[in-house]
Amino acid sequence: MSATASRVRGLIAPALATLIAFAILVSLGAWQLRRLEWKEGLLSRMQARIHTAPVPVPAPARWSQLRPVDYEYLRVTARGVFEHAHEMLVFHAGGSGVLEPGWLVMTPLLLPSGERIIVNRGFVPTALGDAARRASGQIAGETDVTGLMRAPEPRNPFTPADQPDKRVMYVKDPAAIATALRLEGVAPFLMDADATPLPGGWPKGGQTTMSIPNNHFSYALTWFGLAITLLVVFGFFAAKRLRG
Repeated sequence: MSATASRVRGLIAPALATLIAFAILVSLGAWQLRRLEWKEGLLSRMQARIHTAPVPVPAPARWSQLRPVDYEYLRVTARGVFEHAHEMLVFHAGGSGVLEPGWLVMTPLLLPSGERIIVNRGFVPTALGDAARRASGQIAGETDVTGLMRAPEPRNPFTPADQPDKRVMYVKDPAAIATALRLEGVAPFLMDADATPLPGGWPKGGQTTMSIPNNHFSYALTWFGLAITLLVVFGFFAAKRLRG
C-alpha cells in the first residue's frame, strides 16, 4: 500500500466522525428555525389577543377541551365572588413595573355555576403579604374581573418546594393551588387581572409578562456556523495529513 493510500485510509474514521457531528449541528440549527417559526406565531397571537375587546370566559363545560395554544393571552371577563379566605401567594422576583421582590396574590373567583377560576389579582410587596395589612383592597361581593387567560406555569429543577401550610407557592399552577387549598371545580387555566385601581392601591394588577425572549434565529446561526467551522477545520486537517 502506498503512503498516499495509507493516509487516505487513515482519514476514513475522522471523516465519518466529522459527518456525524456536522449532521447533528445542522439538525440543531434546523430545530432552532422551527422554534423561531413557533415563537413568532406565539408572539403574533399574543399581540392580537391582548388588544382585542374582552369576551366572556369559556364556560366550565368547555374547560376540559381547552388547549393553551387556543387561549393563551386571550382577553376575557368573568363575574363572581372572590374567596379571600383561600388566598394563595406566589413569589414574584419583579418585573412589569415592579422593582422589588414580593408576592402575586392568587385568589379563587367563585362563579355562579359553582366552579372557580384562580385569578392573579396582582403584586404586593413582601410586607403586605398578610391580607390584614391591605384589607381595603379585598373586594367583597359579586364583581366583574377582566384580564388575560394564562396557561399553568411549569416547574423546573431549580424551582423551590412550595409551602402550602404557609400559603406560599413558587409557580402559578392552578392545579397545585387547588390541591393545596383542597378546592374542587377549579379551571385548568389562570386569569391575570388587569391593572384596575383598588382601594388602598393593593394588589397592583396588570402583572402579565409581555416581553418573551426570541433568540432562536441567533441560536440557529450559531449551530450552522459551528457546522461550517467543523468542515473547514476538517479540511485543513485532511490536507495536512495528505501532505504527510
